[in-house]
Amino acid sequence: MKEFFKEVIRINMMEEALDKETSAREMFNRLNSMEIPEYFNWMSEIFEGLHVKQNPDKKALIWTDMDTLEIKTYTYRGLLQKANQLINFLSRSGLKKGDNLYMMSPVLPENWFACLACIKAGIVMVPTATTMTQRELEFRFETYLPVAILADENGACLISKALEQTHTEPRVKIVLGKKEGWTSFEETENESIEADAAKTKSSEILFCFFTSGTTGLPKRVGHTAASYPLGHLSTAVMIGIQPDDIHHNLGAPGWAKWAWSSFFAPFNVGATTTGFKFSVLDGEQYLDAVSKHEVTTFCAPPTAWKMFVNMNLDSFDLSRIRQSVSAGEPLNASVIEKWKKYTGTQIRDFYGQTETTAMIGNPPWMAGRLKPGYLGFPFFMYDMALVDNEGNEIKEPGQVGHIVVKLDQWRAKGLFLEYIGSPEKMSSVFVDHYYYTGDRASFDEDGYWRFEGRADDVIKSSDYRIGPFEVESALIEHPAVMEAAVVGAPDPNRYQLVKAYIILNSNYQASRELALELFKHTIMILPKFKIPRIIEFVPEVPKTVSGKIRRIELRQIETVRQKGGALDHKINEYFYWDFQELSTKKD
Repeated sequence: MKEFFKEVIRINMMEEALDKETSAREMFNRLNSMEIPEYFNWMSEIFEGLHVKQNPDKKALIWTDMDTLEIKTYTYRGLLQKANQLINFLSRSGLKKGDNLYMMSPVLPENWFACLACIKAGIVMVPTATTMTQRELEFRFETYLPVAILADENGACLISKALEQTHTEPRVKIVLGKKEGWTSFEETENESIEADAAKTKSSEILFCFFTSGTTGLPKRVGHTAASYPLGHLSTAVMIGIQPDDIHHNLGAPGWAKWAWSSFFAPFNVGATTTGFKFSVLDGEQYLDAVSKHEVTTFCAPPTAWKMFVNMNLDSFDLSRIRQSVSAGEPLNASVIEKWKKYTGTQIRDFYGQTETTAMIGNPPWMAGRLKPGYLGFPFFMYDMALVDNEGNEIKEPGQVGHIVVKLDQWRAKGLFLEYIGSPEKMSSVFVDHYYYTGDRASFDEDGYWRFEGRADDVIKSSDYRIGPFEVESALIEHPAVMEAAVVGAPDPNRYQLVKAYIILNSNYQASRELALELFKHTIMILPKFKIPRIIEFVPEVPKTVSGKIRRIELRQIETVRQKGGALDHKINEYFYWDFQELSTKKD
């Protein structure tokens, strides 16, 4: 197994794009056909057995508190020792292989310690976002009983209430700070810096992610001791991280994207990862930190990229950045062009899920050949296809279909094992020899894939099916629009109407005149049946921590509001048919 990780390092250090692409294809073809060993412990075999052994004093983590300006750095050996101390503490507290540890804290070094400790000890990690409400925590605790919990002081207070409501008492509760009834993390520092690794089977579940619930109640995604670390070789290659890189991912612990880009992708190749803790995302403060810590590979969600390009980028030294990547939702051309102007790097989109690793995207060898708004190409680890509603593979460009992972030739190493405790959900996504992602896409005549949205996001208006991303992309082309979220609003005549929630750039204000301008703007770009019929200017839209728009929440708002079919105007909401300049009918 170790040889594949060494091979990824070699591939990412190649200079010639063609050589890199060819070598990556060949390596992943070998990996796809290889039988995984019965036992695998990434922590002992790769992190410790490869990186700590070869470069024990190399910086592994640079952490900074952007509010206090405190900085902490840890070497590969230092992280190993912190993880070992936590393992010994948990063992002394009664935890054993197969038990779980909920982790709920902001970006703090202890997140890295805990992840490393869980993998080495065979403890199932349950990342939990700090944005959780008490009810959401109660749902999680009722669904998956916590054996141990690690949280900061704020999280510990909320967790205590959820535990009380669910009549749950974990074996150990560790707080990053002080709280009555909880054990301070400082006590782990009294433990030995040496610890034995558990003998974990490759097929054992070690990672339990609750999905963000964009289309319903959160599901428990179970990844194995092999599927996540080995699977994220695809992510490491897609980003293009090299051992000497200082990598940064603007993501929060608690979600899969943090494990992707703040943990596995850099640690798979022995690079340095960074973590910036902040109370409120201040763009200037953030890019100052990126500059100060000489970040070379930078991953951020679309929301952040849109913020950054609207700032005065001349005031930051971003010359060290050599790779810029985005995941979550496609970026439009103007954002990509503005960032390239100041950094010389194109923001490369890629796509994956909590259930997978990076599986469609624009690897480094695509630089200069990107198509803005397109995801790129399926990656070599995954056998991807588009299928229609009957399960037939789509061969012609331009047709929208369901994104599936084919399983008849090989099972992708990065694909999750199961939705834990949900056999009915498993049977709904694993159909015939396909895994249905729940997302939809199309590809053009050159083979570039374009994301069309969640299957549930498709708007059905009259006899038309409309994907939200094309409408959003058209709206974002207007200089007034910073962000757009498009959903279907219930309508008694057409079933749904295209509604656009618009967040404006700071130098624009909501008005009838601007709404008219946006209606006209979309008419010039889109077919008439796709243009928004309702525009509402809003300060923000609901999102997941990873930056994905929660369209399900927007649809619910519209359903509740318009249950009786009434379309009463809200403040800063405008209807297409009210503009005589456009039409007097609901056409």
